[in-house]
Amino acid sequence: MITRQGTLFFAILPLLFGLSACQPKNEIIPTQTVLPFTATVPATETSLPVPASPTPENCLANPGILKQDVVSTTKPPQQFIIYLPPCYDHDSEARFPVLYLLHGQTYTQDQWVRLGVPNVADQLIQSERATPFIIVFPDDRYWNVEAGSGFGDRFINALIPYVDENYRTLTDRANRSIGGLSRGGGWAVQLGFEHPDLFGAMGLHSPAIFKDNAPYLDMIIKATPEENHPRLWIDIGDADMELSRALLFEEILTQNSYIHEFHLYSGDHTETYWSAHVDEYMLWYVKQWQKEPTEQ
Repeated sequence: MITRQGTLFFAILPLLFGLSACQPKNEIIPTQTVLPFTATVPATETSLPVPASPTPENCLANPGILKQDVVSTTKPPQQFIIYLPPCYDHDSEARFPVLYLLHGQTYTQDQWVRLGVPNVADQLIQSERATPFIIVFPDDRYWNVEAGSGFGDRFINALIPYVDENYRTLTDRANRSIGGLSRGGGWAVQLGFEHPDLFGAMGLHSPAIFKDNAPYLDMIIKATPEENHPRLWIDIGDADMELSRALLFEEILTQNSYIHEFHLYSGDHTETYWSAHVDEYMLWYVKQWQKEPTEQ
C-alpha cells in the first residue's frame, strides 16, 4: 500500500474518468412510510449537542436494523436502504451522524450491504470504537436513461430532506458524510464539491469521476473557502482500469494543496477489492464524529 497526503485549491480537472462500475447478518425490513419532501436542503451551523444518556449494554448486544424506504414524490421514486444503529430506539431524543454510501454502475442500493458495511458498523459501535451513526444506501439504477438519471437532484433536494425529516439525524455538515465506489465515487466527488456546505467528509473508492464536470467543479471549488473543504479519501487498486486517471487526480490535488489521503492497494475494480477494505473505509468515516449521539 502506498499512502500519500497532500493539500487543493483545485486547478483544472482534466480527468476523463469513465462511468464504469464497476454477507450481512442484518435483515432488511421493508416499510411503506412516505412523506413528500422536495425543498432544497438548507445549510446549518455545526451543532454543539448535549451528550445523550449512556447507551445501555443490553441494547448494544443487538445488531442495527436495515429498512427499505422510498421517497415517492420524485420521478422516478427514490428508493433507499437505511441502517439504524444498535439502540436507535432506546432514546427517542438522541440524534445521530449520517453517512451516505453510493453504489457502482449496474448495481443497486444493496451493493454496500452485500459488501458487509452494516456488519462492520455493528462491530465498531458495539465495541465502542465509534459513536452510533446512521447509514443511507440510495439507489441509482437509472444510470443508462438517455436523458440522464436525475440522481443528483433527487439526492440533494429530496432524499437528504426526507431522511432528516423522518429519521433522527444530526443535520450540520460535520455530521453528514458522503462516499461511493466506482460510479458512486463519481457522484460523491461531484455532489461533495458542489455542496461543501452539506458534507464534512467525502470518500472516493476506485472513483470514476464524470468527465463533463471538470470546468464547473473547478469554479465551485475555487470559490469555496479552504476551511469548508470536505475531508477527502481516495483509494484504488494497482490493477484497476481507472488507475492512471486516479493518479493524475491525486497529483492535481497535491499540486494545489488540497489536504487529502491517497491509498494505492493491491487489487482491481471488483467487489472482492472493495469488500477487503470495508473495515478501513468505515474507520476513516467514523473519525469525523468524535461526540456521542445527542439531542438537537
